[in-house]
Amino acid sequence: MSKILVIDDESWLREMIRLALEQQGFEVIESADSTDGTAKAQQFLPDLILCDINMGKADAGYATLTKLREDPTTAAIPFILMTGMSNDSASMRHGMELGADDYLPKPFKVDELYAAVNARLRKIKTVRDNAERKLTTLRTHISMMMPHEMRTPLNGIISNAELLATSAATLGTGTITEMGQEISKSGQRLERLIENFLFYARLEMVATDADSVIALRSAKIAQPANTVRATAIAQAEMAGRLADLTLELTDAPLAMAEEYFKKITAELVQNAFKFSEPGSPVQASLKVTGEEITFSVHDRGRGLSTEHIQRIDAYVQFERKMRDQEGLGLGLAIAKKLAELHGGRLAINSSEETGTTIVVKLPRPKNH
Repeated sequence: MSKILVIDDESWLREMIRLALEQQGFEVIESADSTDGTAKAQQFLPDLILCDINMGKADAGYATLTKLREDPTTAAIPFILMTGMSNDSASMRHGMELGADDYLPKPFKVDELYAAVNARLRKIKTVRDNAERKLTTLRTHISMMMPHEMRTPLNGIISNAELLATSAATLGTGTITEMGQEISKSGQRLERLIENFLFYARLEMVATDADSVIALRSAKIAQPANTVRATAIAQAEMAGRLADLTLELTDAPLAMAEEYFKKITAELVQNAFKFSEPGSPVQASLKVTGEEITFSVHDRGRGLSTEHIQRIDAYVQFERKMRDQEGLGLGLAIAKKLAELHGGRLAINSSEETGTTIVVKLPRPKNH
């Protein structure tokens, strides 16, 4: 049963609305003024609010709407303003700017009341159903990938720890040191895997909310070349291949938060070192191409097949049975998702002869 809060200082109108809505199976909560209406909205968290604009004093409905939109617990509740100023376009526009979902002009017929209420409830149900479907898909992806991906580093940790627990007295110092290093390496790999899963899950949640995507795209990096340089050098040092790294960087403002561009850079450069041999070059470049910033990473590794390129997703690992390495599926999926959330795209060009080039194109800020 949907719960509807009716806020209006005219008792006869509240009673009429209550009786009409109860006949349709709705639970109705009544309030006579803005202060009490705000408190009841926060207490009962209704599925919909009907609120008069002028109660006791002009624009009291606007004040109610503003207070509820500022409170995270009530900000998403559908809100219909009831008004006798149906021909006042400035008033209607002001209400919409404050976050009203609809207007119900007074006087109104019962059928008009039903139509307005049902339209809002159907819309919120559609939004919730879409969000639930996306969450279900995300849970499925994670459940498919997580157990398989965790097994390798966990096996490394558990097997070495068991040997140390049962046979430490018979093992030499060098062997114990090697086993400790393997436990540390596996633990770090597991930590990075969990961080990437949480990061990917966060991106999936952002993608379900249009306002979050808009906020995401409002960020800007003034000098992204510095981010590429520092991040790529850090990855090269971790791989012990600083001499293999070359950089070609042209600076220009980029419409992305530094945290996210650093993540793209780290994932792509790390993969390039992982899937190419020491001594072979890895090149990271940043350049301006019209209204876009192009970031690319090239390596001369074994390359990817067409099938592999088409199957970038969070639950795919490339050639796991052939090569027992941490796969690049999730890292690429994160980079691809970040590019798309910012209005960009990721493309892969790869062959066994020339290696792999991953290109990320991102829009420049509108006012650059």
